[in-house]
Amino acid sequence: MVVGGAGSLFVDPEHTVTLAQTPEFPDAFKGVAGAHQQALDALRGRDDVRWTYVSPAADFQAEGECTGEYTLAGEELTPNAKGESTISYADYAIALVDEVEPGEHIRERISVVSK
Repeated sequence: MVVGGAGSLFVDPEHTVTLAQTPEFPDAFKGVAGAHQQALDALRGRDDVRWTYVSPAADFQAEGECTGEYTLAGEELTPNAKGESTISYADYAIALVDEVEPGEHIRERISVVSK
């Protein structure tokens, strides 16, 4: 289980542009986003380990409310019903733990967003 970053999520259906490559992405986070992208790329090149890479929503809130609810998504930046890409650390942690035991997303990147 790998705690990933939102910067590597795709923002187009063709999967050619990541969030980190958009003009709006803050310069302050580009280094971290690049490191997360390298880690994801390295994992994708391996077939000798069982991994799941979990990206949070774009707005990852340390002090956000723990609702116990989230939406599981995939490779693309996915907004919630309010059109927001947000999740609290607490709900992200719940999603991470929920994914450990069933192991349904081995060698995949998934993402989570608040409901």
